[in-house]
Amino acid sequence: MMMEGLREALEHVEELARENEKTEVIEICGRTYANKSLKRYDVPERAEAIETHSLSSMVDYIGSCSQEFPKGRDMIIHIMGPKRVRLMSSLDAERNRECLIEVGAVTSEFQFGHWYDQERFMIEIQANFQPSADLELIMKVAGNVERKNKQSYSDDGVSQVATMTVGVAAKADVIVPNPVTLIPYRTFQEVAQPASKFVFRIGDKDEPAFMIVEAENGIWKNEAVANIKKYFADAIMEMPEAISSRITIIG
Repeated sequence: MMMEGLREALEHVEELARENEKTEVIEICGRTYANKSLKRYDVPERAEAIETHSLSSMVDYIGSCSQEFPKGRDMIIHIMGPKRVRLMSSLDAERNRECLIEVGAVTSEFQFGHWYDQERFMIEIQANFQPSADLELIMKVAGNVERKNKQSYSDDGVSQVATMTVGVAAKADVIVPNPVTLIPYRTFQEVAQPASKFVFRIGDKDEPAFMIVEAENGIWKNEAVANIKKYFADAIMEMPEAISSRITIIG
């Protein structure tokens, strides 16, 4: 009798557990809700996107691996900005897209709006900007400004000479126009780097300090995207029609 009662108690507990496992679906204000989070198991399989750093790698992928495109669907080259491009499919039956390759540019790490000391500034502007007339003027001025009341070095990018001075002074009579037109490395290397205007500032500090500030509020980004779009348009046009007819470029 005791064993039978224990069995009935266990069965009752199991029944309660099963009841608690049931998912309830209710409607509130015309919207459908469930009392549990549900995981879907029949989600269509999608490829993991390849990550690269050059536009040419995406062109190579499109030309050599078009058999990997989802069957029966066109592809979209989505230029997200000057530094990122994705190759994705058109919408599937569930209105989702599959990204096959994503490209991120490796660009200049120059910090606009940030003060640099003389030595660091001379290194950074030579490493992160394309040569230009205004860049040479900035280098000439920055390399010849001295510390206040202390021994320092002038640096023209090639040699250094110890000097003494009182007050901040320029050793060369050079007038730098403001704003200046510079060409930093800000997008993919396969396309032209957009030139834009910047404000060049010399800090009123005991030691020489320099800063470059963007003056056009990101207008260069539109030019960079247009350059990337043309790059892909020219590359896709040279591919077989079976591939080129399936590609749309958005930027």
